[in-house]
Amino acid sequence: MAKLKSRIAVEPFAHFDLPTHHLSISTLSLSQSTLYVGTRNASLSRNVSLLRTVSVSGSPVESIFVLSEIGAVLVLSDGFLFITDSLLIHPVKKLGGLKGVSVIARRFRGTHSQSTDLTDNTSNSSKGQRILDKFGRVRTNGVKSKDLEQNREGNYVFALVIGKKLMLIELVLSSDLANASFVILREMQCFDGVKSMVWLDDSIIVGTINGYSLFSCVTGQSGVIFSLPDLSRPPLLKLLWRNWEVLLLVDNVGVIVDALGQPVGGSLVFRKGGPDSIGDLSSYVVVVRDGKMDLYHKKSGNCIQTLTFGVEGVGQCIVADEENRSGEFAAVATPTKVICYRKVPSEEQIKDLLRKKNFNEAISLVEELECEGELSKEVLSLFHAQVGFLLLFDLHFKEAVDHFLRSETMQPSEVFPFIMRDPNRWSLLVPRNRYWGLHPPPVPLEDVVDDGLLAIQRAIFLRKAGVETVVDERFLSNPPTRAELLESAIKNIIRYLEVSRQKDLTLAVKEGVDTLLMYLYRALNYVDDMEKLASSENYCIVEELETLLDGSGHLRALAFLYASKGMSSKALAIWRILARNYSSGLWKDLAVENGMHDGACVTSGRETAATEASNILEDSSDQDLVLQHLAWIADLNPALAVRILTSEKRTNQLSPDEVIAAIDPKKVEILQCYLQWLIEEQDSDDTRLHTLYALSLAKSAIESFNSESSSQSPDTGRQEHLKTPDIQRESLIQSPVRDRLQIFLQSSDLYDPEEVLDLIQDSELWLEKAILYRKLGQESLVLQILALKLEDSEAAEQYCAEIGRPDAYMQLLDMYLDPQDGKEPMFKAAVRLLHNRGESLDPLQVLETLSPDMPLQLASETILRMLRARLHHHRQGQIVRYLSRAVHIDARLARLEERSRLVQINDESLCDSCHARLGTKLFAMYPDDTVVCYKCFRRQGESTSVTGRDFKQDVLFKPGWLVTR
Repeated sequence: MAKLKSRIAVEPFAHFDLPTHHLSISTLSLSQSTLYVGTRNASLSRNVSLLRTVSVSGSPVESIFVLSEIGAVLVLSDGFLFITDSLLIHPVKKLGGLKGVSVIARRFRGTHSQSTDLTDNTSNSSKGQRILDKFGRVRTNGVKSKDLEQNREGNYVFALVIGKKLMLIELVLSSDLANASFVILREMQCFDGVKSMVWLDDSIIVGTINGYSLFSCVTGQSGVIFSLPDLSRPPLLKLLWRNWEVLLLVDNVGVIVDALGQPVGGSLVFRKGGPDSIGDLSSYVVVVRDGKMDLYHKKSGNCIQTLTFGVEGVGQCIVADEENRSGEFAAVATPTKVICYRKVPSEEQIKDLLRKKNFNEAISLVEELECEGELSKEVLSLFHAQVGFLLLFDLHFKEAVDHFLRSETMQPSEVFPFIMRDPNRWSLLVPRNRYWGLHPPPVPLEDVVDDGLLAIQRAIFLRKAGVETVVDERFLSNPPTRAELLESAIKNIIRYLEVSRQKDLTLAVKEGVDTLLMYLYRALNYVDDMEKLASSENYCIVEELETLLDGSGHLRALAFLYASKGMSSKALAIWRILARNYSSGLWKDLAVENGMHDGACVTSGRETAATEASNILEDSSDQDLVLQHLAWIADLNPALAVRILTSEKRTNQLSPDEVIAAIDPKKVEILQCYLQWLIEEQDSDDTRLHTLYALSLAKSAIESFNSESSSQSPDTGRQEHLKTPDIQRESLIQSPVRDRLQIFLQSSDLYDPEEVLDLIQDSELWLEKAILYRKLGQESLVLQILALKLEDSEAAEQYCAEIGRPDAYMQLLDMYLDPQDGKEPMFKAAVRLLHNRGESLDPLQVLETLSPDMPLQLASETILRMLRARLHHHRQGQIVRYLSRAVHIDARLARLEERSRLVQINDESLCDSCHARLGTKLFAMYPDDTVVCYKCFRRQGESTSVTGRDFKQDVLFKPGWLVTR
C-alpha cells in the first residue's frame, strides 16, 4: 500500500443512506449535478436527495448511460437495454431485438482524434446502404463517403457483447423516447466471458479472464494487448477523460495505454488485493475497496490521499465520475450509502500543505500543476513569494531567496523591513500584501532569527515531553547558532538584492536596494563589495550611509561613494587623510594579505590613495580644489601630479599662472612637465612660458652637469644617495635634461635668449651658449665656441655653410690658425677646412692668412689643389660665356629669318580664323604659319594662334645652326 500522505486533494460534500427497502447499489452514474443509482432490485434512483425512483426489471442494474444532450438514460439490466427520460418521469421502455447483452460500452472520440464515422450523415439511410458500409463505406451510388467525419448530434453509437458476438449499434432517438430504435452497424466475432469494455476512437478494448484484446471497429481485426496471469483479479477497464487514455487493471497494477493499446507513461501500483472500482478525477485516479478510497497521481504514480468511507468488509464499493475532461466531482457508493466528493481547489491544496509546513510537497504539487497548465503566472509568482516568506521565517534562508527570485511579481521593497526597522525612508514603498496570510508580518532579520531559535528550543522541549511538533529535524539534531543563522540570512538577502539591481525599478526602490545592500555588506564586513558598489554607478543615499561608514572606519568605501555622487571635495579630504595616516591602521590594504613588509604596505596604501584622488582631480574643473590637493599628491607620486595638471578630461583647463604659482619650487620636474605640455600639446605661444621653461631646463642642466662632475668621488654612500632622484627622474622624464634643453633652444623662437644666456654664462654649457648666440646673431662667438671650445670642426663648417658667405670660412680659418688665449694653432682643423671648402676661398686671402709657422707639407698639397680648382673654375666660366654668346647670335639670326620671310596673298587667299577673303586687307602671320585678317588678329592677340596654341606658354623652336629643339 502506498504511503499515506497528509495532502487533501478531495473532500466530501454530500452523502445519503439508501432506504431500507433497497437491497444494495449495483452501479452508479454521475452526470452534472445528478446522480443515478442502480440497485440490485432493478430500480433506478435520481439525485442524492432521492428525488425519484423508477423500476427497470427484476434483475440488478448493470450499467447506466446518461444521454444528457437529449435528456435520456440508457440502462442495461437482465441482458436487455432499457431507455427512459433523465427525470425518471415516463415509464421505462425496453429496446426490442436485443437479448442476452452482457457488456455494453459507449463510443467516445478524443479531442483531436481522426476516427472513422460509422454512421451516415442522415439517420434515414437505407438498410442496403448500411450493409455496404460494412464493406468499405461505399454509398449505393458508388461514391465513397468521408472517413473522418465527426459524429453528428443525435447519433449515439454503442458496442455490446451478446454471447461471442461483438455488435456495433446506433441508437436512433427522437423527442419521443417511446419511438427509440437501433440500427446494427457491424457484427464481429468476439470471445466468451467478456467482463469489461471501452470504446475509444476506432479501438474497442475488451477484458476477459484471460487478458485484454483490442478490436478495430473499421477492419474488425483483433489483437492481444495483455494476458492475465492465473488466479488474478477480474479484468477492469477505465476510460481516463483528461488525456483520452485507458487504464487496464492487471491484478493490483494499473497500466495506462492509448487508443491503439500502446502503454504511455508509468504504471500505477495499488493496494494489495486490487480495487473494486476505478474513477477519473482531474489529474488523479480514484480507487475504492474495503471502505477506503485512494487517490493516485497519474504521472507520478504516488498515492497522495487516502479516505475511509466505510468499515472493512463493507462489501463491493463503486465509484462514479463525470464524463468530461475537467471533472471535479466523484461519487463513491457502498451497498448501503453514497458519498459525494469534490476536488479541493489547487490553491486550497497548496495553502493546506504550506500551513502544515510540507514545503516539498507543496512545491511538487505546484510543479505538477504548472506542467499541466492549471496555474496562471500570477498565481505561480504569488506561490513562490509566499513559500519564500514561510521559508524565511522557518530559517531556511537560501531556499527562501531561491523562491523570491522565481517570483515575477514580488518587489524588492518587500524585503526592506527585514533589513531596517520601521519607520524609515522606504516604509511607504513596502506593499502591505501578506499573500495568503500564512506568514507573520516582516520584522528585522535579528528578530526572525531570535524567534526561530526560540521556536526550535520550544520544539526540543515538547519533543522531550512526548509532543509532536512541526520543525525541521536538522535543527533538532544539530541546533544552529545565532551567528551562523544571521550570517546566512544576510548573505542570501544580499544575493536577492544583487539580482534585483538588474531589474527595471523605480528610482525610490533603486535607492533603497543600493543603500540597504551597503548596510548588509557592512554587517558582514565585505570591504571589497562595499568599495565595488560605492565606486560604480549606484543609487545609494549618502545621508543614510555617512555615519555608518565613517563610524566603522570604512573610509575608502565612503570616499568612493562621495566621488560617485559628485561630492569630490569630501572624497578628496578622505583620501588625503588616508594617505597621511595609513601607517596608523585606518584601513587595510591587499599588500598586507600578500605578505609584504610594513614599509611596502604603507607605500602601496599611500600610492593607492594618491591614485584615487588623482582620478577625481583629472575630471575636475574646480581649480581651487585641484591646487588644494596637488601638493600632497606630488609628494607621494610626482607622475600623478603631472597627470592631474595635464589632464584633458576636464571641461575647462586650469590657469597656467595659478598652477605655476602653486607648484612647489622644489618640484622642478613637475613644473617642467607642465610647461612642456603647455608648449607642445597646447601650442602655447606665451613668451613668458617659453622663457620660464628654458630657464628651468637650463638650471636643471647646470645642476646635472655639476652633479656629474662631482660624482667622480669614490664615496659609495653618496652615490647611493644620488641614485634615488635619478630613478625618479627617469620614471617621470625619460630623456636627459640637456637633450631636452638643446632641442627646445633650437626649436623655439618665443623665449628670451639673453635671459637664458645670462643664466648659463658662467657654466660649461657651451653648446647651449652657441645655440643662444646663434639666436642673437653673434656669428663670431658661435664659431669660437664650436671651433675652439667644443672643437667640433664639422659643426663649425656646417654653421659657416648656413651663413653662406666666403668670409665666414676665412674667419673660421683665422680662428684655427690663431686661437689666442695661449692655445696652439689647430693646423689639422685648418687643413680639413681648406680640403673641404678651399674651392670657395680666395687663394690670395688664404696665402695671406696662413701662418708662417704652418708646416709646408700640411698645406702645400691643399693649396695646390685649391689653385688648380680656381683655374678649372675660370676656364669653365669662359666656356659657358662663349656658349651663351653663340646662343644669343643664333637667336638673333633666327629672329631675322622669321622677320624676312615673304608671304604671297592672292584673291583666293582666306583668313584661317573667319575664312573671309583677304584680298587687299591687312593680315598677320603667326610663327606656326597660320594667316589671319587684321580684325581676327586684334581679337585673338599676338601670342595665341588660331589653332589655340599660346606661344608664351608653348614656345615654338625652329632648327638653327646651334640651337635645335
